[in-house]
Amino acid sequence: MADQNHELRKAGLKVTLPRVKILQILENASGQHHLSAEEVYKTLIDAGEDVGLATVYRVLTQFETAGLVIRHNFDGGHAVFELTQEDHHDHMVCLDSGEIIEFVDEMIERRQQEIAEEHGYELVDHALVLYVRPKGAGLPRSDGHSPKSRR
Repeated sequence: MADQNHELRKAGLKVTLPRVKILQILENASGQHHLSAEEVYKTLIDAGEDVGLATVYRVLTQFETAGLVIRHNFDGGHAVFELTQEDHHDHMVCLDSGEIIEFVDEMIERRQQEIAEEHGYELVDHALVLYVRPKGAGLPRSDGHSPKSRR
């Protein structure tokens, strides 16, 4: 808990129990780095914590403003949050399962920089999201019809 207290103070936020608990949930999100406010709320309820959904939204927005988390609005506008990381990464979102995959590709990073420079700009920041589905998922069905896209 001392680590969370330090992180909150460093971000200029007062240490409160809801903030500490929500930060712990984000830090301990095993295998799932991107959580919605509803998922954070459900985790709190499952742990017996008495924190309202409005409080979760408010704290996540405070965390975003303080630079502790990044809000992503992937396909469908559903917001998810991940802890801010020092190393840049991009995302793939599976249209079938909703799974979010993080990846780093130096060639893509280099090419984006080159494109900005070719157009006379300095690249300041970017967010790359690839919307994917498993290979073969878009093949025609046995009745000859193609599955409908979710986008």
